[in-house]
Amino acid sequence: MVALVQKMLSKIITIDPAHPEQALARCRDIVVSGGVIAYPTDTFYGLGADPKNPAAVQRLFELKGRGMDQPILLLISDAGEVENWAAEITPQASVLMKRFWPGPLTLVFRAKAGVLSGLTAGTGGIGLRVPGSDLTRGLLRFIGHALTGTSANLTGRPRLRTARETAEAVGDLVDLILDSGETPGGMPSTVVDVSAEQPRLIREGAIASREITGPRES
Repeated sequence: MVALVQKMLSKIITIDPAHPEQALARCRDIVVSGGVIAYPTDTFYGLGADPKNPAAVQRLFELKGRGMDQPILLLISDAGEVENWAAEITPQASVLMKRFWPGPLTLVFRAKAGVLSGLTAGTGGIGLRVPGSDLTRGLLRFIGHALTGTSANLTGRPRLRTARETAEAVGDLVDLILDSGETPGGMPSTVVDVSAEQPRLIREGAIASREITGPRES
């Protein structure tokens, strides 16, 4: 047991705020090669894989013990990346993006042709979010594309806030864990479907539903 814990903890790489490039480069190398990393977000630790790599996405489902009928959201570095994944950006979606991004709001768009069906779980929709964490957005920019953003816990288990918790839960399953300290935790992101003209609340989370209803530009 001790040897197993040591092996899991050995996968943790601590990021140096003054010189983050080395840690970020290791994350990029693993993702580009089809691997899976665990990384901190503005809520909990997430599991990051290349969303355009079918084998990596399949591994993610197997790792989490996640049903193929459950879609996987993506984290993007800025709103300009939405057009890479969404077939359409409605006016109401644009308003919500301006009001709440970066932040804990996942917007579900009608997926663009070519988006992996594993990500959409056959729904035709793709969930996207610009995280509120500067570090997470920096990681996404360094890698150069979106990452899967599903939480790092196994399906049905508590969400994870630290690198050590993550190592103990999935350290033998992922290729690397990026440690930048404890994540904020709290509520998961609020999820809103913006694939139609009128937004529809799917899950209330860190942003209350009353803040989503009838948004108006300032």
